[in-house]
Amino acid sequence: MAEAERIIGTPDIPESAGAEPEHGTAGETEQPRGRRRIAVLFAVALFAYALDLVSKMIVVAKLEHHEPIEIIGEWLKFEAIRNAGAAFGFGEAFTIIFTVIAASVIVVIIRLARKLYSLPWAVALGLLLGGALGNLTDRIFRSPGVFEGAVVDFIAPKGFAVFNLADSAIVCGGILIVLLSFRGLDPDGTVHKD
Repeated sequence: MAEAERIIGTPDIPESAGAEPEHGTAGETEQPRGRRRIAVLFAVALFAYALDLVSKMIVVAKLEHHEPIEIIGEWLKFEAIRNAGAAFGFGEAFTIIFTVIAASVIVVIIRLARKLYSLPWAVALGLLLGGALGNLTDRIFRSPGVFEGAVVDFIAPKGFAVFNLADSAIVCGGILIVLLSFRGLDPDGTVHKD
């Protein structure tokens, strides 16, 4: 049993004097803890996804085909654009590839969820999942067609790419993952030192 848990990535439970842990003790506390982390992951993802979806609906209804709205002078505006590519409009001919990448990221995060015992990793992966779902929804359901849709972007800082809340969630999740990795914290809750 301990070997199987080690192979699937369940964190090792400390054993005293080399004895096997008794059934019904530490193993039972690890199960609910892991479920709570998974619940946090999906709650964060749902929140990020819903916020992105609602913001895009408002932008399409109220801002598209209108003049940009200045938030902080010309330094920050809300300006509705459709982006078939990645950041800075790069790769507009590869929309289908970005769709496949987003779908792959979602699958990887869902597979990682069963090995998740770290709250910070749950938040980070939740942000990535919510952001990926937000942009994937645009790629699937917006014009010009299924899997080729243009993403709605609207946050326009001066001299920078126009982006949306899904992009923000992805970037924040990515930064958090880098910080956690530098600190040696793994998704299964263990800490390693290099």
